[in-house]
Amino acid sequence: MPRRGEYRKSFPAPKPRAPEPGRIGIREVIAAEGNGDKAVVSIDPQSFTCTTVAAELADEWLELMTSATFSLGLARGFRRTVVDFCEHVDATVPRAAEASLALGDPDMHFAVTEWLRLLPSRYKTGSREPGWSAGRLRSLIARRIEHPDRKVAGHLNGWVKGALGLRRGQTEELDEFTRADKQKLVRAAWADRLATEARIRSGRALAVSGTDPAEGGWFVPANLLWAIFHGAWSCEEIAERLPRWADMPAALHDLLPADTPMNVGKRRLLRYLVRQLYPHNLDLHSYRILLMAATGRASEEVSALNEDDVEFGPRSVMIDFSKGRARAEMRQAFSVQNTDAVLHPSKPRLDAAEIIQGLLGLTRPLAERAGITPAPLFLKGAISTYSLTIRPFDGCMQQATLVDWMADHDVSVSGLVDIRRLRKSGKVEKAIAFKGRVSDIADDHSVETFHGHYAHGTTLRVIAGNVITAAQRRWFDQALNGPVVLSREAEQSLQEPGAAAALGLSAEDVEQLRAGQLDMGVTGCKNPFDAPYGRPGQLCPVAPTRCLECRNAFILPSNLPQLLLFAAHLDQLQLRLSPAHFHALWGQSRVNVRAAIAARTDAEIALARRQIADDGLTLQLPLASHVEFDS
Repeated sequence: MPRRGEYRKSFPAPKPRAPEPGRIGIREVIAAEGNGDKAVVSIDPQSFTCTTVAAELADEWLELMTSATFSLGLARGFRRTVVDFCEHVDATVPRAAEASLALGDPDMHFAVTEWLRLLPSRYKTGSREPGWSAGRLRSLIARRIEHPDRKVAGHLNGWVKGALGLRRGQTEELDEFTRADKQKLVRAAWADRLATEARIRSGRALAVSGTDPAEGGWFVPANLLWAIFHGAWSCEEIAERLPRWADMPAALHDLLPADTPMNVGKRRLLRYLVRQLYPHNLDLHSYRILLMAATGRASEEVSALNEDDVEFGPRSVMIDFSKGRARAEMRQAFSVQNTDAVLHPSKPRLDAAEIIQGLLGLTRPLAERAGITPAPLFLKGAISTYSLTIRPFDGCMQQATLVDWMADHDVSVSGLVDIRRLRKSGKVEKAIAFKGRVSDIADDHSVETFHGHYAHGTTLRVIAGNVITAAQRRWFDQALNGPVVLSREAEQSLQEPGAAAALGLSAEDVEQLRAGQLDMGVTGCKNPFDAPYGRPGQLCPVAPTRCLECRNAFILPSNLPQLLLFAAHLDQLQLRLSPAHFHALWGQSRVNVRAAIAARTDAEIALARRQIADDGLTLQLPLASHVEFDS
């Protein structure tokens, strides 16, 4: 799921507030919740026995949150680390009240190493939290070491520069959505997108028909929509001019369900009016799903896009994706589908350009109202108390997560509900399209990232299946492309009608084979000018060394002496080459020649050996082949 703070590039978090008078002892950070409310994260050094150590770490924590872009989750994570370490110091370090990072006694380096040793025992095996927590503490101590006016004693400097001392742990990789689950998600997102655009289009049309509520009346929905959309009246001002929910006129009371609680009726009314004009966090889930399915990119890459990242062309759209975790940027083009072909498609059209244009039409007024340039694609309008807040999409927002969206649209999937599984579904489809070639699948990240995060589950099975199938096809083709061995009876039967045609031979070919006119040395060949190793019309360039692996070859009884000589040559060659080298070059030839010799009777083999000895026969190889054998 997208993490909090990943959109802070365009929307910086509020800066921490300076401590109020009378609260000097408490270090606190004021941050924004996902729904626009404020949250306070604080550290009180006085709550620990090791007051000095807690104050030193709290100071570094507060300055780190002040100097860098941060999220509420990040502030809370560092706070957990400080509290956890200080509790460890209180429980294990003698004279904890005197402990300080600037003093060598008590030894804080020993306290850190003991904390690191015990930290993994409090989490399940393989958890990444111990490594994260140790990294946070090292970041705080490293900041203190770099400060010229703050002393850090002992061996903590060496720990900061050296190894962390803990394994980073590992996460259990998620498998992708099944094809059926992905189709359900995309269909539901498509329907929700159409409903969202119809709702906002209708609401904005109604706002155009309205007028200033100060003149046309505060109880007319069109006038309230006009005031909100044009910014003539703030939502707080509208709330002040509306009566209690119990006294609300029917024109406004009927906009909400009859069971709306009295104490939140006015707030929900404003929320309803804002949703008629602008998308809410739940509405943006459908656009994220559709864009991820259309582009195959990760959730954070899609939801961080702005109008400057998109360049529309006549037949394509160029999108610049940025992945903060990998510090990588990539430009990718997507073709534009023909919008005139089908006015009302029955199936979702995963056209990245059309989806982006529709989303910009919904969110651009929000960006203009907030003065945000360039306009982000994923922007929401919401009511916090009675104020209109304009914020980026938050996939982890309470009561507006992907789980909530799926529950609202009655979508169920097998396994864990996690948007990252949609990205992996795209990876599986790419693995199938590229036949498991990792260099093509890992085109938007490193091969190491692919091996660590994507090469498992269905993707691994696809790659393994393609490798096995390719190997089987190679050996199967080699087995089928070998020569045809004819016995004396089979050679004589070639004269019968239909026998030669079954082997792809004409009557002329049969006569030439029997007369030796097509003898290539080790075997006969039905067409030396149509070899699989050369160009059409060219005399076979690899005969006779590769004849035993060729589909054009015919082994006749008269070829047996040369087969025996060729087998002897291969046996000698095997003694001079490494096993791997010999097997790669001549392994299949040796298998075929042994099979051809084994098809002859012992009497035929003995007769062939006497013929070799009596006539002084030698292996008929061209000079180039002798050079290859002798090298």
